[in-house]
Amino acid sequence: MKKQGTILILGRPNVGKSTFVNNIIGQKVAITSRKPQTTRFPIHALYTEERGAIEFIDTPGIFDKVRDALSRKINKSAIESVQEHIDAAIYMVDPSRRRDFEEGKVLGIVRKIDKPKILVMNIKQDEPDAQKYLPQYEFMRDEFDMVFKIDAIHKTHVRPLLDQLFELMPDAEEKTKEQKILDPDNINISGYPLQNMDSKTFIGELIREKIFLKMGQEIPYTVTVVVDEIAQRSGELTYISARILTTDNRYKRMIIGTGGRKIKEMGAMARKEIELAINKKVYLDLKVEVDSHWQEVLY
Repeated sequence: MKKQGTILILGRPNVGKSTFVNNIIGQKVAITSRKPQTTRFPIHALYTEERGAIEFIDTPGIFDKVRDALSRKINKSAIESVQEHIDAAIYMVDPSRRRDFEEGKVLGIVRKIDKPKILVMNIKQDEPDAQKYLPQYEFMRDEFDMVFKIDAIHKTHVRPLLDQLFELMPDAEEKTKEQKILDPDNINISGYPLQNMDSKTFIGELIREKIFLKMGQEIPYTVTVVVDEIAQRSGELTYISARILTTDNRYKRMIIGTGGRKIKEMGAMARKEIELAINKKVYLDLKVEVDSHWQEVLY
């Protein structure tokens, strides 16, 4: 009998939640970078196989100090995700980072979940101090139904975790029509895994990821991308018009770069990934605008 259910993933910023979901699904559904607030809203992604279907909800990292409108909205969306119908929750931690007040805030939210809870320790093998603070997390074992140690980047020990998740999922027939995430008769039909993101939002996220990757710490998280148009042009060419919004003229100059070099490089990186995602040639028209109030309007 097919299984079907929903898993909520919680954790503070940059513990590896999005990397884990991307590698489970087998393709990029959530952008990743080392910059905090990379994920800004819950992302619903569907994993299907012969055993059934699991919807993963990748939440934004929950922040200790909320300094601006964007941070408030990210924390609010993460906490509201807990209220959705779920069958189990994953609490992901990074033992290379000291346990602090921010971690305690997330744990407080997790404690309120009245569903099976799994503690997942993401041991980043490439980090020199990957398990430096492991003892600070080991004591939490008793609060969880089960504990797994994985490496989300290399997918180490992810299969046993996935097997356990399917064990926790109810039979599809037990779900009401409103709760079902996929028709069990069509469960092996592979569709695009993103459940709550349209094409414009997804492409905007890919472009934003390239900005973070290319600019590093030069640009703060207060940058976003708005895709205004996606249109089919002559032949197989897809035309995409997008605006990079930032909060200050100095950031605009940095994103554009000398002679437009930086924005050309980021545009080329984004275009190649978009072409892979949609399997079509792309012309990407990128502009940079200053809007000090975008955080109050978007998300």
